[in-house]
Amino acid sequence: MDLFEQENSGEKISSVPLAERMRPGSLKEFTGQSHIAGAGRFLDRYISEGCPSSIILWGPPGSGKTTLAGIIANEAGTGFSRLSAVTSGLADVRKIIEQAKLQLRTSGKRTILFIDEIHRFNKAQQDALLHAVENGTVTLIGATTENPSFEVISPLLSRCRVIALKPLKEEDLKDILHRALKSDTILSKTEVKINPDAEKLLIRYSAGDARRVLNTLELSVSFAEKDGSERIISAKAVKEALQKDVLVYDKKGGYHYDTISAFIKSIRGSDPDAAVYWLARMLESGEDPLFIARRMVILASEDIGNCDPMALILANAAFQSVHSVGMPEARIILAQAATYLASAPKSNASYLAIENAVRSVKSNPGLPVPMHLRNAPTKLMKDIGYSKGYKYAHNYEEGFVNDNYLPDELSGSVFYFPSERGAEKSIKERLKKIWPGRKRD
Repeated sequence: MDLFEQENSGEKISSVPLAERMRPGSLKEFTGQSHIAGAGRFLDRYISEGCPSSIILWGPPGSGKTTLAGIIANEAGTGFSRLSAVTSGLADVRKIIEQAKLQLRTSGKRTILFIDEIHRFNKAQQDALLHAVENGTVTLIGATTENPSFEVISPLLSRCRVIALKPLKEEDLKDILHRALKSDTILSKTEVKINPDAEKLLIRYSAGDARRVLNTLELSVSFAEKDGSERIISAKAVKEALQKDVLVYDKKGGYHYDTISAFIKSIRGSDPDAAVYWLARMLESGEDPLFIARRMVILASEDIGNCDPMALILANAAFQSVHSVGMPEARIILAQAATYLASAPKSNASYLAIENAVRSVKSNPGLPVPMHLRNAPTKLMKDIGYSKGYKYAHNYEEGFVNDNYLPDELSGSVFYFPSERGAEKSIKERLKKIWPGRKRD
């Protein structure tokens, strides 16, 4: 269904989406990514030098990956072939490589092969690109929203330079929006204007995505109020177009890992406000609440440990409760756990203790268990010395006896270094008292 009818003419809006109509054709027209697209920056030099190497453009949706690939091909004067990893297969890759070879032989012109969503290519499809990229038959420009370190095979990644794109800034989105209203062949003739509050709402919703801001603008025109020959887009019109805020989040992609990372780091940083914010972001985006709860159980030991022994108990209780209760009430349980863990004193001493012990085990493999610590369930074992000389701690004052519980070669070694915070401060003081020869500072 057409979005709106043009005033006076009766013509309907073009079937080409606004985001496509407004796609810039040169670096001068491109908005955003100034760290790579500005004058004298990487892309400027890359194009002027004839695109000497293959690149992978890694960034969030709507940050300009496809647009920049087209601009590079236009300004470099090379051949250009485009594939979508979603719909293309191995045969398509090989066909384009053969065409690129023919063009290189007949005209000396190289081909830029743009592969959108390259992370969706399997290993065999990525392998098929290696030789052509290596010998320069094609210059590969891959586009991906996922971390190439995980999604692109190492041999191909080593032959490419990864260029990271960022979400567009608010001022970039404003520029794109106003340019569309002013210069688009359809919107400019329809005299579309947008109220400041509507503009603010639209930009906030777009979350750094140029495609989203233009698509939402185009749809908002359908709900714009008429004022003579003008159409005025209000905040109400934008809300009608949106219907519902759709958060940028992919439960299997980079945003998933980025958001849980922000959540964990906020708790580790003792910021309950930030922690509950990222928790809300994940829950509103449909994240599995049990995944969040599991991560908090791990954090309770890794980042709090004996500084507050209740942390692990509470985190585990939260996990069990979330499993039993389910959403939406589980969000309250998760919020309680997250704010408690964020507010608790922090120590990674338990985590470091096991790391230190593992390093010692690997450095000193196969050390025998001291005889006095060995189990002696039979008479033969007792006769050969198993358990001989073992001192039962409860037979001594305060339930402690100074003995060696490590292999002889590691006697006196220290792996656990309690902090001076929370309950660990008391633990540290007791350990210093009963093991005066072991330095824990």
